[in-house]
Amino acid sequence: MFDDEPVKPKGHVVGMPIDTMSVEELNDRIGMLEDEIARLRESIAARQKTKAAAESIFKI
Repeated sequence: MFDDEPVKPKGHVVGMPIDTMSVEELNDRIGMLEDEIARLRESIAARQKTKAAAESIFKI
């Protein structure tokens, strides 16, 4: 009925304990975080492109 083992979150939370994770779990989290970094960089690039386009319209 009650399980004494801690429930592992599906995602990664910054600062979460990693002492009990296996090498495979750590590598999986690294991959997940690298994917998220790439997604964030793409979003930054898109916003910079939009901003540059808007600024070019209003230049005299």
